[in-house]
Amino acid sequence: MKKKLTSVFWGVYILLGVLGFFVVTYVGSHLLENQLEKSISSDMYQTAHRIAESDLVSHIITSSDMDEIRNDLSLATGNDTIIWIINSNGQLILSTRQDISPDHPIDLDGFNPASWGSNYYQIGNFYGYFPETRLSTIAPITKDMNIKGYVAVHYLMSDLYQSRSGLLWIIQLLYIITYLVAAVLFLWYSRYIRRPLREITKGASEFANGNLSYQIPLDSENEMGYLAKNLNYMADKLNRSGEYQRQFISNISHDFRSPLTSIKGYIEAMIDGTIPVEMQEKYLKIISYETERLEKLTRGLLTLNELDIQKRMLNIQPFDINGVIKATAASFEGSCTSRNILLELILSGRELLAQADMEQIQQVLYNLLSNAIKFSPDNSTITIETTEKNGKIFVSVKDHGIGIPKASIHKIWERFYKIDRSRGKDQKGTGLGLAIVKEIIKAHGQHINVISTEGIGTEFIFTLEKAK
Repeated sequence: MKKKLTSVFWGVYILLGVLGFFVVTYVGSHLLENQLEKSISSDMYQTAHRIAESDLVSHIITSSDMDEIRNDLSLATGNDTIIWIINSNGQLILSTRQDISPDHPIDLDGFNPASWGSNYYQIGNFYGYFPETRLSTIAPITKDMNIKGYVAVHYLMSDLYQSRSGLLWIIQLLYIITYLVAAVLFLWYSRYIRRPLREITKGASEFANGNLSYQIPLDSENEMGYLAKNLNYMADKLNRSGEYQRQFISNISHDFRSPLTSIKGYIEAMIDGTIPVEMQEKYLKIISYETERLEKLTRGLLTLNELDIQKRMLNIQPFDINGVIKATAASFEGSCTSRNILLELILSGRELLAQADMEQIQQVLYNLLSNAIKFSPDNSTITIETTEKNGKIFVSVKDHGIGIPKASIHKIWERFYKIDRSRGKDQKGTGLGLAIVKEIIKAHGQHINVISTEGIGTEFIFTLEKAK
């Protein structure tokens, strides 16, 4: 259908071009002829009127040197233009192209100036005198309020037609050039605008139908190429978002199904007597453990949801980050003591005021410390350090644990991502801790980085704005 429309367009374009050429030729020819008639006849009448008012014509009848007068008049006209002097009786007494004596005038049969009316020029053979068509104009010779004769100027119409043809050829040439330029512009439009638009439209249709993996095949550097790249980028982001949502649902299903299956199994076993009464306390503790895990997972999801849709307004205020670090570290004293893990605090000054949401930053510290303890070996050290530079506070949490594989460093911020899940290192974890940390720091407009080497340890460093 599109090709058919293009063929129809070119057919109409060619037809209009041909018709336009004939219209320009026909109408232009008439308009040019009329304009040339008016322009040339006006110049001729002025010439005739100027001659009629000159002292030269008053001596024509009595002058004996007609050759000198004829030569003077010839100089005022072109090669094919003829000037006549006609007496009051309608007789030709002087011509710039013929030797005529006033004593032997030539009668002009039918000459009647009154028939001209208000017209000052006529086209024809001037009462049958000329064998070819001429443009003629006359001006009266007056003396003492009486008409003594007429000055007539005759211009060859073939010269006018020749001038018209020359001008018409220029107009036709300009029309053809304009026509071809329009064709070139359409080809340019078809290649650089219409074709890219067609590709973009096709891409939009593919995206609307759910084919987000489709790539619009445009690689130009203009606005169309920029639009295509943005649409491809958008589709890729949407495609990844869809994959992420599917993965997100899959992870939730997995993390909810495992503890629910355990809880359901143990409860059913208690009900039907498979687990004896004396053994129920053990399995109730397992159910409590799994319930705590579900609660923690649900709480993490709610926290992320609030951060995602920005329901929670940040309660930005000055607070002592050193004091928050001490309080958070103290909450892990029991688990660290049992494993002989030392929490080393290297804090800048007795008090260091940060400008942030204290509750959320405390959650960041809790998540980072929890991870550090979880992946640190017994009898090791975890260092928490604060430094100050250029109006920023840098907080570092460094452990000497198993480290993060290089291929996994960029994935640790993803929701539900767990390192070493296959080896069961983090059965109680939800995979949401670092995702929550990232969202909180991002909500504050700050940055968090990680440095890790497998078998040596990991260091998380995040920034906070210093209170002024």
